[in-house]
Amino acid sequence: MSRRDQIIMTADEVDAYLRSKLTIVINSIGRGGVPHPAPMWFAVEDDGAIVMTTFTKSQKIQNLKRDPRVTLLLEDGTVYAELRGVIFHGTVELEEDVDAVVAILAAIGRRDSGDAVGAADALSEVEQAGVRAQAKKRTAIRLRPTKVVSWDHRKLGGVY
Repeated sequence: MSRRDQIIMTADEVDAYLRSKLTIVINSIGRGGVPHPAPMWFAVEDDGAIVMTTFTKSQKIQNLKRDPRVTLLLEDGTVYAELRGVIFHGTVELEEDVDAVVAILAAIGRRDSGDAVGAADALSEVEQAGVRAQAKKRTAIRLRPTKVVSWDHRKLGGVY
């Protein structure tokens, strides 16, 4: 078995790793083909789609409207034997529907606070009003990955 085959994460390991992280790096394609990486808070929907929101006028959204292809990156580890990560490839869907954006913001908020992914209606009325006002200026980004590349050097047990 090749070293590459030894370090690949299983689908369950990828899912657990994804759900353990709060920030993901989205790489859109800027003008002239230059990558545009940006850290984002995110949530994972029941069907495995990775979702986030950002301001509609942001450079990320302008890039994604022009070319919806992205990679998303999760990584950690401070020494070679601990390096692990996942790259998700695909084409994003953009949605400006306020209710969709509110649902994603609520899911991210619940996730970041340590709760299970929550519904927008779990927020208080005051929280809902604040989220709704913010959502009007934002666009939802949804990725259903078409390719996943992963590595977990811890699986090598320090043997290279």
